[in-house]
Amino acid sequence: KDANAALLSNFEVYQLLTDLKQQRKESGKTKQSSGQQNLNTIMYETMKYISKTPCRYQSPETVREFLVAMKDHKLTK
Repeated sequence: KDANAALLSNFEVYQLLTDLKQQRKESGKTKQSSGQQNLNTIMYETMKYISKTPCRYQSPETVREFLVAMKDHKLTK
């Protein structure tokens, strides 16, 4: 399957942003370009929104179970 055409769940986006935030915290870089500052703003706003949704409390197992349960319905994007 084409990885660029895949849809991400809110849980996956939350996990990716959380991991990226942790990596940045560990690296400790302080000087950033304006493009990087814009990306930081987008990440912050996305994390702020998405952390108020139930995905914050989900796990990979619950997402997998949901996808398996929905497979029989043959939903499309």
